Amino acid sequence: MTDTSFTEEERAAMKERAKEVRAAARRGGKKADGEADVLAKIAEMSGTDRVLAERIHAIVKENAPGLTPKTWYGMPGYAGDNGKVVCFFQSAEKFKSRYATFGFNEDALLDDGSMWPTAFAVTELTAENEARIAELVKRAAG
Repeated sequence: MTDTSFTEEERAAMKERAKEVRAAARRGGKKADGEADVLAKIAEMSGTDRVLAERIHAIVKENAPGLTPKTWYGMPGYAGDNGKVVCFFQSAEKFKSRYATFGFNEDALLDDGSMWPTAFAVTELTAENEARIAELVKRAAG
């Protein structure tokens, strides 16, 4: 019997996450070269996804230098001091989606009243979009 709850792409992402966790356990507390891992994942992307991921990577590094690049479910992620991913990029191609996503996890310091967005569809990066991402990343990182 096969589980139809998750798509093939979601199952592949979960397998990548399991590999990341096993690799961290094998390192025994030693940090991975997250920058190299993230850049390698971005290099695997094609077309618009790669362009978006490269630019978002640069925006995060420039505006939140305290966040550490690391792969998260096989996608670029950026973690705080506690190792938990604060924000991430998800390619459209990998999940056969209409758009790429830039999102934030619960460790992001974005609380704003009783409701706020935690993920954004991204189809292109205009100057206005880049400025908004930079502002959000600075806030999320604290």
